Amino acid sequence: MRTMKLALAALVFASIGLGAAYAGETRAQQILDRFQHANLWRDHVMVVAHRSGGLQHGNTLFPENSLAALKASIAAGAEMVEVDVRRAGDGTLIVMHDSWLDRTTTCRGEVVKYKLEQLRQCYLVVERTGQPTGETVSTLREFLAAARDRILVNIDNKLTVADLPDMIAVARDLGMTEQVVVKENLWNAARMAETGRAMREAGGGFQFMPIIADDAVRDPAFVRAVADRFAPHAMEMINWRDGAATLTATGGPLFSGHMRAAAIRGDWHIWADTYAIVNKPGGFLAGGRGDELATAAGMPAESWGFWVDRGATIIQTDEPAAAVDWLAANGWRVPYGQGRTSGPTATASIN
Repeated sequence: MRTMKLALAALVFASIGLGAAYAGETRAQQILDRFQHANLWRDHVMVVAHRSGGLQHGNTLFPENSLAALKASIAAGAEMVEVDVRRAGDGTLIVMHDSWLDRTTTCRGEVVKYKLEQLRQCYLVVERTGQPTGETVSTLREFLAAARDRILVNIDNKLTVADLPDMIAVARDLGMTEQVVVKENLWNAARMAETGRAMREAGGGFQFMPIIADDAVRDPAFVRAVADRFAPHAMEMINWRDGAATLTATGGPLFSGHMRAAAIRGDWHIWADTYAIVNKPGGFLAGGRGDELATAAGMPAESWGFWVDRGATIIQTDEPAAAVDWLAANGWRVPYGQGRTSGPTATASIN
């Protein structure tokens, strides 16, 4: 009996210690734990806000890639924001999707024709309405600083692979390398080698995620080779729609049973993209099963639910608030602060 009491007391103290340690972590550290341990969190689907997440239920509320959208995505419970990075004319790394300023700001012309001090006069506009806001173009440094300790940042490099080290250097200078996830498209051995060189130059401490698209990659063996080479915590998988009138019934080769098995063996997340692309068919990156199907058509189970059923544990969307709400309502969100859902040796489950 005495032995049992001592064991129970030890368990209680261990639980208290674990809770205290977890409570002492920042939210970004809690998110990072789930990102880095995919097999322990396959019952939780993480949400990434595309271009920081300016949409809510089909209505554009904030400019894309804005600090206002960042704050809203944090409030909605998203785990990560995706931002696009370019250079101003003076070489400063800035947050901007297009190579021209016309669509997203009050200025006109090519981004590279403007120095940072000139971009300070370019106000971000709300897409669709064109309504100017009081926010100007952010530098990468400013955006990362605003996200510190609160959310992970996924950098979409709109420059060259050789520019990646400079982006990592900004994060490192801020002490935020772990919060940053950088990514590059990989489709053959030469591209893997080029990216590997840039990663070595950038140094360690950050997260790298390959992007794999089924217009070029259909063989699970290549994906396994990428996993062996880079040991990523996630892989962004694209199922091209290619203008087909019908919705994908399977998710394509990158969402096959073989791929889900590879993800479990490698302990990495399968990442699906449901966001919309201007002037492209709905669900262009998701076999037609994109945000439009979830919100405008009112069929989230055929969009977000479809990808979860095919093993996706990260979804990048223009609708972070709606996605978080739907996933939570359907049992795919584990509240933060509850600790891990299974032990280190538990077998991961795929729905």
